[in-house]
Amino acid sequence: MTSHITGTATAPGKLKGKVALVTGASKRIGRAIAIALAEEGADIVAHDRRNQEPETNKVCNEVVGCGSKSWKVIADLEKPEEYGTLIDRAMAAAGSLDILINNASIFNPGTLRDMTLEEVIRYMHVNAWTPFSLTRDFARRVATGKVVNLLDTKIKGYDREHAPYILSKQMLASLTTMSALEFAPAVTVNAVCPGLILPPAGKGGDYLDRLAPGLPLQRHGSAADIADAVLYLLKSDFVTGQVIYVDGGRHLREDIHGPHSDQ
Repeated sequence: MTSHITGTATAPGKLKGKVALVTGASKRIGRAIAIALAEEGADIVAHDRRNQEPETNKVCNEVVGCGSKSWKVIADLEKPEEYGTLIDRAMAAAGSLDILINNASIFNPGTLRDMTLEEVIRYMHVNAWTPFSLTRDFARRVATGKVVNLLDTKIKGYDREHAPYILSKQMLASLTTMSALEFAPAVTVNAVCPGLILPPAGKGGDYLDRLAPGLPLQRHGSAADIADAVLYLLKSDFVTGQVIYVDGGRHLREDIHGPHSDQ
């Protein structure tokens, strides 16, 4: 009996020749996504905030080592005069653009008790407004395309130590679903919520090991897990407006027990 199920979400070569702009591509999850895309045959426009950062040049070289092409673009995501031309400059460099990965964000401590209006505005600007602005520019300039936003599993809970950050990611989650409707059918817009994947700056692997037993899967993930979820969303032509939690089930714990911090 011949099967008529011919899904393409995992089809090899589906991303070959596509061009992806990855913001914050120089390190951590952004780097993992850029390299995973390059291994699938996609060409990469690697964004960085400053031109002097050697990590971005290294990522571009790694992309070339995968057999793909790479370009570097610079933009401060707090400055409209810089990120306002980012899509155009990426397209000018690569000749076209098929994929936008909104990965870059700012992440610093801040509680409800001490956060200021200026801090909230800054986080909303960089972590929510700028990704939306890039998505809108992208949708205006491409015939078809795919956008993936990077959120955070803690949008389901409450991280007391990073309140402005969580508020900004919650806003980006709302913008993800709204944009999926607004820019359909030409552009799909989805998101991935990383959980216990990489330790925060200044913390080691013991940070992940200490928290992992509290997750339903009782282990932490890796940047490759996030890249795999992004690849699925980019390969699928029939998924939009979705938020995938790659967090070992942490968001389920939040649903059951209510919001709380990592502590």
